[in-house]
Amino acid sequence: MTDTRYLVHGVFWDGPPALSAASDGGRPVLRLQHLSGGFTEMTLDAGTRLGFRVADGAKHCLGHTRVFSAAERRHFPCPDSAGAVRGSQCETCQLADDTRLIHDFHRGGRVPAGLRDYLMQPHWLYVATFANGASKIGTASQPRKWNRLAEQGAVVARYVALAGDGRVVRILEDLATGELGFAQQVRGAAKAAALTDPGPGVELDLLNRRRAEDVRTLLARTAVGGFAVVDEQWIRPAQAAPLCAGAARHAYPHGMVGGSHGFTLGALCGSHGLARLDGSELDFVVNLGLLKGRLVEPGEYSSQVPAVQEALF
Repeated sequence: MTDTRYLVHGVFWDGPPALSAASDGGRPVLRLQHLSGGFTEMTLDAGTRLGFRVADGAKHCLGHTRVFSAAERRHFPCPDSAGAVRGSQCETCQLADDTRLIHDFHRGGRVPAGLRDYLMQPHWLYVATFANGASKIGTASQPRKWNRLAEQGAVVARYVALAGDGRVVRILEDLATGELGFAQQVRGAAKAAALTDPGPGVELDLLNRRRAEDVRTLLARTAVGGFAVVDEQWIRPAQAAPLCAGAARHAYPHGMVGGSHGFTLGALCGSHGLARLDGSELDFVVNLGLLKGRLVEPGEYSSQVPAVQEALF
């Protein structure tokens, strides 16, 4: 009997960048690992019906990644099919994962030759602002310049520097954190909560513009070399627009640690979907990122509609 369960690796937005506000660029997918090996993908286009059952309450290890060059990397499933003890990995896979070394490279940490090749390509420094006005400083490699921000779920973002390599860009990232107080991470739960009541787009754009200019001013007077200050706005995928616009919507009422779920996606911003439940006229914000490391069984499932919908208003 074929096992129809899959291990969720998360939401990915591969493909070409959006060229205008009316374009989605690449196509977003929920990436699933077959338990027997290999991957399949669920498309997350607007209008997609997504149904699945979370098979158990556990969080499973997603394995580890080896980086062989700037263009070549390989995923290895967890050899022990273990549970995740930190993030989405067991201790063994965490220690075997090349990407864990990225964050210490600019502090003199040693890295394998393949990862060094990846890190020595051009990298971008950006300022991203989310639906509640929270902003972060971040980095993206040249090939993932646009896609990384699409996956982050930014409402608006600007590139502030182009560095010659990944070492320099992380020095600049730490500089912005130390001197200007920029966070380097915004939690997924905070992003999802913000999308239930997003701030006005004009105000978020102005805030992002000011925060980006603060970073450029800082970079203009630093003694660090190997980069150029830039002023370039990131183009958000069109599919995210309905979620980023002000409207009446609510947090998805069910946890993702178990149970059956099914809804129609009306939009996607990062890993957060605008979900319409069967038999309800209400819109909900669902955090698909919570499925990472979960074992799911796709099928014709439906999410239960809250018993007293009026209480949500």
